[in-house]
Amino acid sequence: MSTATTTPPVLRLPGASKELAARLADGLARVEALITERTANEDDFITEANRHLAEAGGKRFRPLLAMLMAELGEGINDEVIAAAAGVELTHLASLYHDDVMDEADLRRGAPSANAQYNNSTAILVGDLLFGTASDIIADLGPVAVKIQAQTFIRLCSGQIRDDRPCPDDQDPREYYRGVLADKTGVLIATAARYGAMFGGASEEVIALATEYGERLGIAFQMADDLIDISSESMEMGKMPGTDLREGKRTLPVLNVLASDDPADDELKELLLGDVSDDAVLARALELLRAHSAMEAARAETIAVGEGATTVLADLPDSDAKSALIALAEGVVHRAG
Repeated sequence: MSTATTTPPVLRLPGASKELAARLADGLARVEALITERTANEDDFITEANRHLAEAGGKRFRPLLAMLMAELGEGINDEVIAAAAGVELTHLASLYHDDVMDEADLRRGAPSANAQYNNSTAILVGDLLFGTASDIIADLGPVAVKIQAQTFIRLCSGQIRDDRPCPDDQDPREYYRGVLADKTGVLIATAARYGAMFGGASEEVIALATEYGERLGIAFQMADDLIDISSESMEMGKMPGTDLREGKRTLPVLNVLASDDPADDELKELLLGDVSDDAVLARALELLRAHSAMEAARAETIAVGEGATTVLADLPDSDAKSALIALAEGVVHRAG
């Protein structure tokens, strides 16, 4: 089976005109070319490992967002392309580390980096890609470097917190939302921020681009968490129920665990226990998919996405604004 059939397609943007769509397609091709150029190494094995996840596919969501935000200013230019590539390489680098942490076998329908090589190689290649991303961003000036560093701090902090249980003195659902803001929201916010900055937008537009991006990033991860439960196939390039198997408490799970309804006792017992057995996991997914906790989590996901579009309300109408609204709608409705 090819990776093209297992990797989610690029989100459609019904709000984009043919002219905008053509500029975005050209921009994405330039980002891909820059990533290919900068991941080349004199050692063929390093080149192959650098490009392993990039060539497995992906939506290139972050570069797309950066270019859309540039359209709110003077448009896509070489600096926007470089920033978009830097953000995408940062994202790809984080996936190498994620796969080691999660002991994953698949990523985007292809063997994960740790499965293809080994844990040590996956970690080192992730580090190498972080370095490559930082090298690209460094050419954009000290402000861009500072943003990259602050983004990386939050990204790693979010991943650390995601790998640990919620502290007893904190609300689990608030803790979850904070983790999403750091581990996913911040990098998508940076993509939006860079696009507006290097696209020549005003300081006001840069600020709203950043806020839109973070809200969109949270909704993006919430939707992914829902798909992990609701999907009955490998829509995400990984097996359904992966988060449950790994013991991750996403919003639907937290909603169930907060219930005091005796009817939820069986599901709560399953969610708090060992679901490594396929039959146990299947039963937990069956009960969770039919539970009102899913609808509550889906409603919150949609509300967060709508909050992102609200940020754009005062912008004048344009192809880019319409496309950004469509992008947010596309993100949240991947959950249903």
